[in-house]
Amino acid sequence: MPQNHGAIRRQSARPWYREPMVWLVIAFPLASVIMGMVILSIAVVHRDGLVVDDYYWQGKTINRVLARDRRASELGLASRLDLESDSGIATMSIKAKEPVRFPATLELKLLHATRAGHDKVLLMKRTRDGTYKGALPPLEPGRWDVQVGTGEWRLVGWLQAPGAM
Repeated sequence: MPQNHGAIRRQSARPWYREPMVWLVIAFPLASVIMGMVILSIAVVHRDGLVVDDYYWQGKTINRVLARDRRASELGLASRLDLESDSGIATMSIKAKEPVRFPATLELKLLHATRAGHDKVLLMKRTRDGTYKGALPPLEPGRWDVQVGTGEWRLVGWLQAPGAM
């Protein structure tokens, strides 16, 4: 009978928290739960804008809006908007190729590209030199669609608010 002169190896039982496979099994579900809570908190804090209920009515008004855009093009209207965030003043000048009677006040709409809750409406008053001036509220960084017009014509454009990447 052969004798085994070597020491018999016994595997010592390690505690569960020293096993790498246990941590691997725990890590994936734990990461999923943590990411779920992060996504839920983002969804609660940054609510989406509401969707319009009456799509048909909105569709009917598109033709009227497009007619105002065509009229602005026929009149050769062009505008320049200067935003002075330090002083909080917006200055706008409008030029026309055709004779146009500009109103004493215009409504300037600053529409956030993705967040309807951040939209701003400025009342622009005509000054003696023919430009329009109004109070400028603070703008969130990002892209903004700009609309100005009357019942007859409308100009549209966009701007990049300071601080945007």
